[in-house]
Amino acid sequence: MAMLQFLIAVDVTVVNVALPSIGADFGVDGHALTWVVVGYTITGGGLLMLGGRLGDVLGRRRVLLLGITLFGAASLLAGLAPSFALLVAARLLQGAGEAIALPAAMAVVVLMFPEGPRRSRALSVWAAVASCGLVLGFVVSGIITELLGWRWIFLVSVPFIVVVLAAVVFLVPNERPAEPAPLDLPGSLLLVAAPLLFALGVVEAGEADGTLPWLPPMALVGAVAAGALFIRVERRSRRPLVPLRFFRNRPRVLANLATALLSAALSTSFLLFTYYLQDRWGAGPLRAGLTMLPLAVSLIAASVLVPRLLGRWGARACVLAGIGFTVLAMAAIALVSSLGAAGPAMVPAMMLISAGMGFGIVGLQYIAVTGVTEDDAGIASGVQRAADQLGGSAGVTLYVGIGFAPALDGIDPFLASSLLAVAGLAAAGCVTWRVSVPATMAEETPG
Repeated sequence: MAMLQFLIAVDVTVVNVALPSIGADFGVDGHALTWVVVGYTITGGGLLMLGGRLGDVLGRRRVLLLGITLFGAASLLAGLAPSFALLVAARLLQGAGEAIALPAAMAVVVLMFPEGPRRSRALSVWAAVASCGLVLGFVVSGIITELLGWRWIFLVSVPFIVVVLAAVVFLVPNERPAEPAPLDLPGSLLLVAAPLLFALGVVEAGEADGTLPWLPPMALVGAVAAGALFIRVERRSRRPLVPLRFFRNRPRVLANLATALLSAALSTSFLLFTYYLQDRWGAGPLRAGLTMLPLAVSLIAASVLVPRLLGRWGARACVLAGIGFTVLAMAAIALVSSLGAAGPAMVPAMMLISAGMGFGIVGLQYIAVTGVTEDDAGIASGVQRAADQLGGSAGVTLYVGIGFAPALDGIDPFLASSLLAVAGLAAAGCVTWRVSVPATMAEETPG
């Protein structure tokens, strides 16, 4: 499960450093290249709750095999894509494969370990693997793009996906699927359409030429309409993606809201690191990727420390500490940018981001899945992952889209994006402060 999580996390960020090479190969500009990143994360995040529901209804092992196969086939297609349109389609399919496989994988992990120190340790490993995958995606992309070409950033994962498939066949026990039940496909489509339209509106609003002035407001209105229609569909559906009883669990709802807000800042920081190292510092793909190695190393260190502190401090204190570390990281990014310092000056900010991710995301994951049963483990896992991924996509779209918009010409885009992220983190802190931590957390002892 950790290997699957790692491969999926790598694919979230592995294209960032390779985007200029992809654009040069297909003759497309930065505006079109945005969808290579956003298409994967939004499609994956929007369909995650459907994936969680599929795991509960069809059985987690069966859904794992389906999702992993789709993800592997899409990775192969992306590496061999003869056109840019086919590459974008492959990225959309990769997102769908992730959405089907990942909630089932997380549910397997959650149900294998009882609540308490063992589960907190398992979720710490799970989160650390995801975090390292996100960061190492930049490093791997830089090395492979410079030495082998951008297509290999997709092709290199295919043999490992085959290994994961074999491991699921032999190691994950089969289970009896639940009684057949209708799936909420309209709700799933609306949950993908709303963030895609939102991203389209924000990206087009930041374009300097304004050739289609009507497109941004229409897209944003469409995003709001799709969101409102999603809520209406969920209320009327006999089998909604997220049962209404889910929203009666206040700690779980607040934990997912805080996850989205924290992930928005974390994902923004990754892109700001990449922009600074390549655009401001002038580093090539390989040098930029290697400069981000301290981020991966400090994430591993945080994964060792957090399980012990989670038991001693409690989940809410760890989350608040993680949010505080992330605020300091965004301030450091703004400071380094304003001074025009060399790329290595970003290393302290990278280490603070590692601490923020290690403390914040692990604590929020624990709260979000506390009290789950066989019946709702997939839904809880799917909602948590969707909050994480859609929050990250929204953060990149909103904070970076506004911060780097031509309308703010004259203001340092790194400063503007960082200030927007800090505002979101302040909201995350307020939400976390209102979380009533389940009693089981207080009973834990350090493992």
